[in-house]
Amino acid sequence: MRIAVIGTGLIGTSVALALREHGAGVWLADEDPEAARLAANLGAGEPLPDQSPPADVAVIAVPPSAVAATLAAAQARRLAACYTDVASVKQLPVTQARSLGCDMTSYVPWHPLAGREKHGPAAARADLFLGRTWALCPAAETSEQAVATVTTLVRTCGAVPVRADAAAHDRWVALISHAPHLVAAAMAARLEAAPPEALDLAGQGLRDVTRIAAGDTGLWTQILAANAEPVAEVLAAVAADLAEAARMLTDGDPKSVATLLEVGQAGVARIPGKHGGAPREFTAVQVVIRDQPGELTRLFEAAGQAGVNIEDVRIEHSPGLPVGVAELSVRPAEAGPLLDALEAGGWPVRR
Repeated sequence: MRIAVIGTGLIGTSVALALREHGAGVWLADEDPEAARLAANLGAGEPLPDQSPPADVAVIAVPPSAVAATLAAAQARRLAACYTDVASVKQLPVTQARSLGCDMTSYVPWHPLAGREKHGPAAARADLFLGRTWALCPAAETSEQAVATVTTLVRTCGAVPVRADAAAHDRWVALISHAPHLVAAAMAARLEAAPPEALDLAGQGLRDVTRIAAGDTGLWTQILAANAEPVAEVLAAVAADLAEAARMLTDGDPKSVATLLEVGQAGVARIPGKHGGAPREFTAVQVVIRDQPGELTRLFEAAGQAGVNIEDVRIEHSPGLPVGVAELSVRPAEAGPLLDALEAGGWPVRR
């Protein structure tokens, strides 16, 4: 399979790296020659030649507002047999592509539900899409052959394809991706003028809430503008909940906030678990580890020797100390055996 990737940022370069691992030939192009050169140096592919036979698929990895024009130019060049894009909104590029007279039969709008707070080709990873959902939003005119070709590409990247209507997709991502980014940014903005003494107390909870706020401002401004109405609806609902919580606390009735906390717990419980399956109950095993090379490797090896699968891991660093706490999520039945094995191996654990 031969793929052309137009746009060598985080997602485009990650797609290229994932496909290269499976033997695909990849051509790379970007309006920033240095970005394309870096992606090529990372092993993501070769520069797109001026003259080339058509690729099987052209992956358009540019901001939402640029998708349609990029698609029109690629189709005019006959760059590929079919085309797709990675924009995180779908109605805007589809509408604009139609207005530009693009061939909609060969165009499969898609959106990989994966990313990082970092951006650019240097942040790309071949395993970025493993087990992640990948929304396919074909237009009414899109041919089933084009859908089948792009679906094969999605599976090759290790992702799970899910078909969705473009309008429904945009409403859903407003709830599960776009509005959460703004909520994280709003909380992180409170820290900009915070005294250093307050930030010295920051723990993992604050980092969890604000992590995605470090995303690329330019890209996120375009994403939010392209999906403005659905995002605004979610933000208004969140703001109403927070305003009501603030009123309750001001009125001296903090117990009433419990309702919001309980509904929040119920919402978290609905988030799909590992590999998109039903949420599972895990037990957290806390282990003190030294901040030095090889400690995590030793810890994982100890768990493996005990026959325990680590479902998830997080690390909380101790301010001013050369140690931290690794919190290992395991099946409840495996917590006891893991604690016994770690204690026997000299690891400080919390019972």
